[in-house]
Amino acid sequence: MDLVTHSATKYLGGHNDLLAGVIVGSAEHIKRIREVNNMLGAVGSPDTMYLLLRGLKTLSVRMQRHNENGQRVAEFLEGHPAVRRVWYPGLPSHPDYEVARRLMRGFGGVVSFEVEADLEGTGRFIDALQIPYIGPSLGGVESIVEQPALMSHFTLSEEERAALGIRGELVRYAVGIEDVEDLIADLAQALERVPIVSKPVPSTAR
Repeated sequence: MDLVTHSATKYLGGHNDLLAGVIVGSAEHIKRIREVNNMLGAVGSPDTMYLLLRGLKTLSVRMQRHNENGQRVAEFLEGHPAVRRVWYPGLPSHPDYEVARRLMRGFGGVVSFEVEADLEGTGRFIDALQIPYIGPSLGGVESIVEQPALMSHFTLSEEERAALGIRGELVRYAVGIEDVEDLIADLAQALERVPIVSKPVPSTAR
C-alpha cells in the first residue's frame, strides 16, 4: 500500500495561516481512510479549505522563488567567515548533494547553518535579524528563523541534542520569497554582530 502524507500547513498553504494535512493514494485506499475519517470527524473548516485552495493557486511560482532564494542564501552563508558550516542539498558540500541533484528540480527554502559562536552569541545573531520572524515553522511567504536548541528541540537534554547533531550554535532559516538581496544584506549585518568563538566540530548532515 503506497500512501503519501503532506503537511498542507507548510508550502501547500504557503501563508502561515492554516492547519491541515493531506493523504494521497489510490482510490481504494483513500476510500477506506475516508470511512474512518467520517467516524472521527477530522474535517477541515470551509475557511481553512478556502485558504488552502488559494495557496495551491500560487504554489508553482512560490516554490520557484523559494528554491532560488534558498540557493542564493546558502551560497552566501557558506562563503561567510562567521559561518562554520551550512547544510543545504543544493551545495556540493552537502553529503547528499549528488542524490538531491539527481532527484530534485529545486532544493527548497530551508537552510540550516552553524555560526562561529556559542549559544548566547547565536541568540544575539538571531535577534539582530530584521526581516525574518522568529518561530519554528516553515513554508510561508515570510522568512522564519529559529534556534533549535532553544525552540523546536528545547525539551531534549543537551546530551540528546548533541547525539542528534543539534548544537547551540545551529540556526534553521526558512527562506521566504522576499527580495533575496534584502535577505542577504540582513544576514550580513546580523553576522557582523556575532562574537566569533571558533571550534572544530564533526560534520553532521541536516
